[in-house]
Amino acid sequence: MDIDSETWWFALVFGGAPLLIWVMLKWSNEIRYIGPLKLRYGGYIKLPPGNMGLPYFGEMLIFLWYFKILRRPDDFILSKRQRYGEGVGLYRTCLFGTPSIISCSPASNKFFLQQDDSFPISWPSVELLGESSVAAVASGKAHTRLRSYVSNAINSPDALKRIVLVVQPRISSSLQLWADKGTLNGYKEIKKVTFANIGKMFANFEPGPVLDLLDGYFVGILGGVRAQRTNVPGTAYHHALKCRKSATDIFRKELESRRVQRKSEIEERNDLMDGLINMKDEQGKQLGDEEVLDNIVSLVIAGYESTTVASMWALYYLAKFPDVLQKLRDENNAVTQNKKGDFITAKDISELKYTNKVVEETIRLANIAPFIFRLAKEDTEYQGYKIPKDWGIIIWLRHLHTDPRNYNDPMSFNPDRWNGSAKPGTFQVFGGGARICAGNMLARVQIAIFLHHLAIGYKWELINPGTKISYLPHPKPDDELQIKFGRI
Repeated sequence: MDIDSETWWFALVFGGAPLLIWVMLKWSNEIRYIGPLKLRYGGYIKLPPGNMGLPYFGEMLIFLWYFKILRRPDDFILSKRQRYGEGVGLYRTCLFGTPSIISCSPASNKFFLQQDDSFPISWPSVELLGESSVAAVASGKAHTRLRSYVSNAINSPDALKRIVLVVQPRISSSLQLWADKGTLNGYKEIKKVTFANIGKMFANFEPGPVLDLLDGYFVGILGGVRAQRTNVPGTAYHHALKCRKSATDIFRKELESRRVQRKSEIEERNDLMDGLINMKDEQGKQLGDEEVLDNIVSLVIAGYESTTVASMWALYYLAKFPDVLQKLRDENNAVTQNKKGDFITAKDISELKYTNKVVEETIRLANIAPFIFRLAKEDTEYQGYKIPKDWGIIIWLRHLHTDPRNYNDPMSFNPDRWNGSAKPGTFQVFGGGARICAGNMLARVQIAIFLHHLAIGYKWELINPGTKISYLPHPKPDDELQIKFGRI
């Protein structure tokens, strides 16, 4: 073999082989997931544009690239729009270990959210939420009954009146302690008071060692909710599963204690756990222990971190926009001048028009839940595209709230944009349809109360106003909102 032939073979083996491997990797998921569909439909199927990514990982590495490395989460969808066109707001992908359709337009999101029977909730991390929880896979009459109870327990007018009374003392006393400290970690301090209120409302737990343990466990659980489902020691998902078991064990011990108590021994707790224990269907059947525990855990996940993160961002944005803070002060001071005592009522909150605009703008920009999950139970068509049975549906809520076509200057904190209504279908911070978050009013009320007590008595400033933002598992500043805090 002459030198030229050797050079040619060397180039082929060491240059062509890696290229061939890359091509095989690039197309293996297309063949794996789309090949069977073509066989099912006789050789042709029109799927939304997109790419299924690499074996096992799918597009998870690209997702992490935009969310964790570049810290530009909105570019994940923008890159698809640039590559495949805007179309009808659908793209095919493979994320979180599942072949999926991404939906990111108001019309397509509405299509999926309003067909609960065809596209039920299906979180990739259902083991963390609980397989019988209202937030995960419960459906049919059992789901309707359970959801109705939960909604009435935390969202009805009477429930909100009680909640306003329960949460205010802790919020007020916490802010006084913050002022005494002077310098603090805003995220951690807000989390303490939020978790104390959730613990009281859901299971009558008071601040102490048990609540501290639960706090740590739920941090671990939340870290795995939107992680790749890799149950290997050292991964976020593996750690989340361990934390989920530990948290459930604490609630199980409390549940078993309540089961053996005589009625005469039961205090008037009026909390969510007692309500779930005593629920009955039309035949008088009660929830089993696992159903009670699954729902307690999933509701803590839904209500605890969302309120914490939104309240943290309210502190952040108000420090950045002093004109907004001044309007907030003026409105809330006017309310206190006409009241006796330190606390406001649910009626007062409903009349704080500007405060409620601040709440809406905060949860829009915070984007605590960037996307939610559904599952296609049957083959469906949308705008000429096939939605395959058993594929995931990832409803990308974040894109709606940061798209300049939906909101003028969307990354600016501007409560006055809520002088009018949002464009139809563009405000979906709590999802939509029959599965809209059951605790959406609970979160809003807690944030409004927090803002009220902040505005009338305290001042603060950011220590690191230029700090970068992390976006997983929830968006927050890298310094977790270090602030200087004091009384007015």
